[in-house]
Amino acid sequence: KKYFLMQLYSSSVLTKMNRTQKNKATAHHLGLLKARLAKLRRELITPKGGSGGGTGEGFDVAKTGDARVGFVGFPSVGKSTLLSNLAGVYSEVAAYEFTTLTTVPGVIRYKGAKIQLLDLPGIIEGAKDGKGRGRQVIAVARTCNLILIVLDVLKPLVHKKLIEHELEGFGIRLNKQPPNIGFKKKDKGGINFTATCAQSELDAETVKTILAEYKIHNADITLRSDATADDLIDVVEGNRVYIPCIYVLNKIDQISIEELDIIYKVPHCVPISAHHRWNFDDLLEKMWDYLRLVRIYTKPKGQLPDYTSPVVLPDGRTAVEDFCLKIHKNLIKEFKYALVWGSSVKHNPQKVGKDHILEDEDVIQLVKK
Repeated sequence: KKYFLMQLYSSSVLTKMNRTQKNKATAHHLGLLKARLAKLRRELITPKGGSGGGTGEGFDVAKTGDARVGFVGFPSVGKSTLLSNLAGVYSEVAAYEFTTLTTVPGVIRYKGAKIQLLDLPGIIEGAKDGKGRGRQVIAVARTCNLILIVLDVLKPLVHKKLIEHELEGFGIRLNKQPPNIGFKKKDKGGINFTATCAQSELDAETVKTILAEYKIHNADITLRSDATADDLIDVVEGNRVYIPCIYVLNKIDQISIEELDIIYKVPHCVPISAHHRWNFDDLLEKMWDYLRLVRIYTKPKGQLPDYTSPVVLPDGRTAVEDFCLKIHKNLIKEFKYALVWGSSVKHNPQKVGKDHILEDEDVIQLVKK
């Protein structure tokens, strides 16, 4: 009953927002409504306590490999066919909707990295409000390093907008950077608002209103870019994930060459045919670019480097210390220095410490104490 009432209230807030004219005078009111909506959505996603039915069969998939890629899309757009042809995994395929009812994992090896592929069940409109298996599907999508939105090339835009809307409602931001906003709570001193550049939407009054909705009355806010009310809410909520995304347009065997040329110009898009296995190499290459993984080859003393099985590190965590921790957590205690060959050093080999940042395809030799 409570769940139904919350949904009813959130839809009334949405109606209010749609009816409000957008201008400087109403920015303040709109900011308040947006904050209210964000709070309601968070409560809908994470129900408080209680031993309500488990997580649902097949949804908590163990993370294996160096990266995780999730296939998201409406039922019957060819996600399962794509996965089985890419990874050789059998995910039940049929010509009717909702064939896949649980998460089906598969693993591919590409450029020495093990990439886990997840075929998530079809998302339906209203998934973010708990319809279908949507809530569990999107919870798994939040843990992915890359999301592939699989679309039917004959009706791509309708599906794209709906899926993006569902994922946005769950705090997943696609192909975006976190907002450049400094936010720090304090015990006293009120709201201290600073903007280092001109703002088109937010002013001190609107910021105070949004923070008051979250019962925050003492904080330092620094806007380092032209931010919107949604950006500020994202920072205050603090549970947003920023994930790169590729739009995979399937079933290109049903369109003309001229249409294909137009599709190729769309950013973040890869046209394929899962059934005929067309353009898979292009898709894999784009996946590799978006995952931004770094391969490090090991070199035992007095031997040639081992180019067959690299140690793969995620982007942003590529220091020598991260490399040691990836192999074994005790290795860093015995670490003295490392010898590195490759593009991250000026001389080959170069003696480096644990803070040295490694680059793709560097060769490393560890020297223990």
